[in-house]
Amino acid sequence: MAGNPAALAELKRLGAPLVPVVAVGERIVHGWNPRGFAELLGISYSEAPRLSPTELAERLDRVLQATQRVMRQVPIDRLDARTPGGERTIRDLGYHIFRLSLVFRDAAIEDRFPEAWLLGKVPTELNTGEEIARYGTLVRERLEQWFAEHPGESFLQTVQTYYGPQSLHALLERTAWHAAQHFRQVCALLEGMGITPDRPLTAEDYAGLPLPATVW
Repeated sequence: MAGNPAALAELKRLGAPLVPVVAVGERIVHGWNPRGFAELLGISYSEAPRLSPTELAERLDRVLQATQRVMRQVPIDRLDARTPGGERTIRDLGYHIFRLSLVFRDAAIEDRFPEAWLLGKVPTELNTGEEIARYGTLVRERLEQWFAEHPGESFLQTVQTYYGPQSLHALLERTAWHAAQHFRQVCALLEGMGITPDRPLTAEDYAGLPLPATVW
């Protein structure tokens, strides 16, 4: 979209400030809304059942624990190894996994989720894989506390996100698979260095999460 200013301007004219958007003539559906997309396009849609909030929280914590393990394996001189497209380093990915996970809690508290919350740079004090892993401990503790304080929370609560209104349940699912997808990428980068990831996640850990088919 950044390479097509005219298309971005047209979306803004239609009332869509950010992607994802599906537009048909003057009608649009903004945000991640598969059912709305299907209705706009006149096609049938059947949504797959989601894992429960409890299960999603457990899956997310598994991802975070696994990310701590593999980030501790990254040699200091390889922390700036880049993804195939060059957009991020392995340092960026490790920090991003923990940051995006904490964003779930912040969004639940504030009923909003601006994109800027995901765009912060890795703090300068996180100079090693071990330090990033220790930040992960802080994130896990804060998430554990929030889930413990909200055992009966209605996950039907709506959060205004930068990609459209989402239920808290949908946001938790997105957080879990988003973190899992970046974890897969960290493992791929490690393997490219000739390092075998320490106890990577299994198919059972990923089951039920709507992950992309490919790692990149």
